[in-house]
Amino acid sequence: MPAYNAERYIGSAISSVLAQTFTDFELLIINDGSTDTTEMIIRSFEDDRIRLINQTNQGIAAALNMGLRNTNAALIARFDADDICMPERLMVQYDFLLKNPQYIIVGTDAEYMDMNGDYVFTCKMPAHTNEEIQELVLGKCPFIHSAVLFRKDFILQAGGYDEHACAFQDHILWTKCIKLGKTCNLPLALLQVRLNPESISIDEKWRTKRFREIKSQSIYRGNLTKQEGIELLSILKKQNNPKIKEGSYYSLLGKKYLWNNHQPEKARINLRKAIRINPARIDSYFIMALSFFPRDFIGWLYKRKLNRI
Repeated sequence: MPAYNAERYIGSAISSVLAQTFTDFELLIINDGSTDTTEMIIRSFEDDRIRLINQTNQGIAAALNMGLRNTNAALIARFDADDICMPERLMVQYDFLLKNPQYIIVGTDAEYMDMNGDYVFTCKMPAHTNEEIQELVLGKCPFIHSAVLFRKDFILQAGGYDEHACAFQDHILWTKCIKLGKTCNLPLALLQVRLNPESISIDEKWRTKRFREIKSQSIYRGNLTKQEGIELLSILKKQNNPKIKEGSYYSLLGKKYLWNNHQPEKARINLRKAIRINPARIDSYFIMALSFFPRDFIGWLYKRKLNRI
């Protein structure tokens, strides 16, 4: 579990791990230079299974690689400091890898919630079987990062996380890993993923065109140059402001309530917030107008064109 200024959610995240029906694990938390009370909250848990490593702030990919270098087990479950594990998550995934030694990664579907913990939609992965994942276009990420359990040796064989890839280090890693062994996603929602404005993963349509170009090119190549990494970091720093982070958060909620869990009233509430924060984005007005159309029409249009908005 990498953590950076995660005081609002990390207590619930840790509690969900400690409540697992599978109990033989170590919870390794990499505190990536937090300046809030994250470390104090971690230390408030009296459980010998928790091991804390502090490092200066270096970013999530560096924190993940620190975790890889310091884990004691052959199997690693990824998890984020703002998500919630279902109680049976580790048991189900561990049993699968135990019974299927030819598989190197097992992911799952997930429920998504907003920053307050309210349910938004259930994400059913676009590919579940190994064959489906192999056929998936590279532009689609095959796994929810915090939902995977993997065999450490294969992740290390693939080179670990690319520390230049600020926001999609997992996607690049998966493109390498799926060539090394079988992978799959279980059709079970064993995780609750929290959407929140502070997450590094935002509605990417709010990222710059150059960000999307670098991401697409590096994923298809399977690597990222140092110069591209510097450029990405510069883009992320410029966009690290409430206007972008909060606006993209409400925009994403609006889309999910419209596309994935048809609740047009909730979609409009969030789209109005996105528009108030950034009234110059035309796509928000378009999606708002679309929310008044019949559900079947919205679904038909989304499958053909709107998934690019």
